[in-house]
Amino acid sequence: MPEAHSLHRHARDQREALAGQVLSVTSPQGRFETRPFDGHRLLDVQAYGKHLLYSFEDAPDVHVHLGMKGVYLRTADLGLAPRAGTRLRLAGEREAFSLIAPSRCEALDAAGREALLATLGPDPLRVGEAGRDEAARRLGRSRSAVGAALLDQSVWAGIGNAWRAELLFLAGLDPARRAGPDEAATLWDLAVRHLRLGVDAGQVVSDPGAPDERWVYKRPTCRRCGEPVRTWTLAGRTAYACPRDQR
Repeated sequence: MPEAHSLHRHARDQREALAGQVLSVTSPQGRFETRPFDGHRLLDVQAYGKHLLYSFEDAPDVHVHLGMKGVYLRTADLGLAPRAGTRLRLAGEREAFSLIAPSRCEALDAAGREALLATLGPDPLRVGEAGRDEAARRLGRSRSAVGAALLDQSVWAGIGNAWRAELLFLAGLDPARRAGPDEAATLWDLAVRHLRLGVDAGQVVSDPGAPDERWVYKRPTCRRCGEPVRTWTLAGRTAYACPRDQR
């Protein structure tokens, strides 16, 4: 599932390409009602954790969650016919973005927007250092193992399985134990620093010196010490940890 760095990259790219323009909004698949949005000006695109919100002039917001299979296709050929399975196509003056196979694509009024945002914890890419105390408090007070708490979007928004594995490795924390207040603050600092790198790189970056490498995520051995990576199921996802470096 795409994690926060991917969603913030989508928001940045689409905002730069489409914001301020009157859009042609269609649904080739026919599963999204486009009449409230077609011919309206797109004001902004913002990412909140794993969610995207599109703000239109004189129209509700559009809320998108990509889920496990959702993707965007971008083209500068406005005459190119979109795929039949396209749920939502946003076409501006020079470029178009086609959304395929999202888990959610829906209109949200102001109350719906506020209700959605109320379910989300701090996003490392939105509040950064300013949200450190609140983020540490939320994670530190969780009664769950830190590896489970990091996947809870009401604790922190935007962290998925890849970032969970790599951030916990960098912090030297075993996913199965709870995080203390100082450890929670350290994890937040790591998330803020590395997710920013991920937005620019378009991938999880846990080692700026080797951005295409991972420490433990989906690796048979730890890249630092060579120990076999331990795997088990935690909060419904496969957890990865080095038995030597994550005590």
